[in-house]
Amino acid sequence: MTGNQPPAVPAAKRVPHSWDRPTGAAQDHYAWLRDREDPDTIGYLEAENTFADSWFAPYADTVEAIYEEIRSRVQETDDSPPVRDGDWWYQRRTEEGKAYSIHTRGRSAETAGEQLVLDTNAEADGHEFFSLGMLNVSPDHTLAAWSADTDGSERYTVRFRDVAAGTDIDDVLEGTKSGASAWSADGSWFFYMLPDATERPYRVMRHRMGTPQADDVEVYTDDDERFFVGVGTTLSEGWIVISSQSKITAESWLLPADDPTAEPVLVRARETGVEYDVDDWGDQLVVHTNLDAEDFRVMTAPHDAPGEWTELEPHQPGQRITGVAPFAGHLVIHEWHDAQPRMRLLFRDGTRRVLPGLDAPHSIGFAGNRTWDTDVLRVGMQSMVDPHRIVDIDVRTGEQTLVKQHPTPNVDLGDYTADRIWATAEDGTRVPVDVVRHVGTPVDGSAACLLYGYGSYEHSIPPSFSVARLSLLDRGMTYALVHPRGGGEGGRRWYLDGKLLAKRNTFTDTLAAADHLVETGWSAPDRLAIRGGSAGGLLVGACITMRPDRFATAVADVPFVDIVTTMSDPTLPLTVTEWEEWGDPREEPYASYMLSYSPYDNTVAADYPAIYVTAGLNDPRVSYHEPAKWVARLREMHTGTRPIVMKTEMGAGHGGPSGRYEAWRDEARTLAFLLSTTGVIDRA
Repeated sequence: MTGNQPPAVPAAKRVPHSWDRPTGAAQDHYAWLRDREDPDTIGYLEAENTFADSWFAPYADTVEAIYEEIRSRVQETDDSPPVRDGDWWYQRRTEEGKAYSIHTRGRSAETAGEQLVLDTNAEADGHEFFSLGMLNVSPDHTLAAWSADTDGSERYTVRFRDVAAGTDIDDVLEGTKSGASAWSADGSWFFYMLPDATERPYRVMRHRMGTPQADDVEVYTDDDERFFVGVGTTLSEGWIVISSQSKITAESWLLPADDPTAEPVLVRARETGVEYDVDDWGDQLVVHTNLDAEDFRVMTAPHDAPGEWTELEPHQPGQRITGVAPFAGHLVIHEWHDAQPRMRLLFRDGTRRVLPGLDAPHSIGFAGNRTWDTDVLRVGMQSMVDPHRIVDIDVRTGEQTLVKQHPTPNVDLGDYTADRIWATAEDGTRVPVDVVRHVGTPVDGSAACLLYGYGSYEHSIPPSFSVARLSLLDRGMTYALVHPRGGGEGGRRWYLDGKLLAKRNTFTDTLAAADHLVETGWSAPDRLAIRGGSAGGLLVGACITMRPDRFATAVADVPFVDIVTTMSDPTLPLTVTEWEEWGDPREEPYASYMLSYSPYDNTVAADYPAIYVTAGLNDPRVSYHEPAKWVARLREMHTGTRPIVMKTEMGAGHGGPSGRYEAWRDEARTLAFLLSTTGVIDRA
């Protein structure tokens, strides 16, 4: 760029390359972008970033206005409700002007902010990126194991904080994976995870405090690349649980927390298609499984015979049990029922009770429960029009105490209204869609609308509150959250009908929702936008390549769009583990089926919507080259004039920039793109 002349639209070089596939040779002249060491790769990404900055420059005032709106609606200095853990009460707080959380504790709820445990602002100082992986306090509460990733690669360094002294001890564990960890009962041993060459957590290590990492002992390794391994401690603190799970199969082992060097005991040998997880209920084990129960059931087993299961809570078709939490006197069951999450109590005497939620479609879940022997359950709930609230429920009496209502300064909650509507898919399936708008926005076909979706991995997205979203609603845009097949909102069958050779249902469900929003007046035909991230970015890509005329705008955050090429390469992170979700395109019928919806392969000459794509150079989940290749091909094939913009975080990974202020500013840019390209605000 020279003077006031804008940068040229980036054009990636074309290098001949052919992939050998069961469907025939596939030409891919942007395959070279996979080589991060090629100077032209970084050069292209930087050219795209320069172009993105230039494109957003005329909207600087809008971005700044939205950023200030978001910031004004957040109480920047705030405390989380103290949570009791043993003789201590732990708390997390934020302070105005600081990007990260501060973790503290005290001997009472009133003094929980007195003693500093970890100030992540101090630890993040000097790093462009910072992510806290875990903060796990030892059983005697003298040490706090904490881990950090400083480049977005999701490789963590674990350190141990002497909480009383406020300094880290000498023990350091390098190259760890995930936040999964466990302490022995006496705090002398620490269990953690290591990744394999494809970044899969596959090995559990045991570290003796005060010794070098080189002396650590392997406790368990799973060399089957379909399985992810984890480790943790039961809430009862009696057991350390090692779990190994693929997309469709699971296996667990138990270690007494007071005998950490013992050999792990297998709960039940893996059986293809059988999933389970295990927890401790004091005098017996609790098992949550899909054995002969598509939507899962709850079983019990003796400690000395963990593989002998007896039914406690039977299977209810369509009522997907997603988790079970044992407390000394009761169990808490989390489930999805009628496309809505809910929680139920099950007492030892067989008494059952459903916990009340909110009036609008909502989210409900655990909100900090660290005490095993208690009659008080802490629950968090929110909806699209109800900010997150934390409630203590007396499980015996049902009495509820509001612990904290998440503050939303400068917001009149009465200005917004939410509805659940139902679209009809092409095969007649009813698809739930949650819609929120400003009460002053008419439902007459004139409004712009943002449709958000995910629909993979049985991951359910309940309706939730967002202060950033208000900047769209206040400008007359509606927001719709679609729950397509492939997620878990409608039970396990809802998921199975949106994966493998039924994956196209995820995209056609979303397109049906898009059509319904227009036909019923929630959006104008030429002002509909779509957004999703990661596998949701695949949804976005598939929808706009199937129906480029349906949307005015598309936002794809770190999108998984080169699915056939990526899933054909078992050396890449996650590929082998993902075959049970998507299929293996190295063989039929998956080769043809996946090719039928792969956004990169189906990007042909068309007038595409305005498109904003994000990527992370250090992303271990969706490698940067997928969005980069897709944008390069979109530029080549786009026959229209609407903008295509890509921003790559050069020092971050899958989650984008770290720190709340940078995250808010990043979101403000995205919202400005949506508002401008749907005609809500004037184009620059």
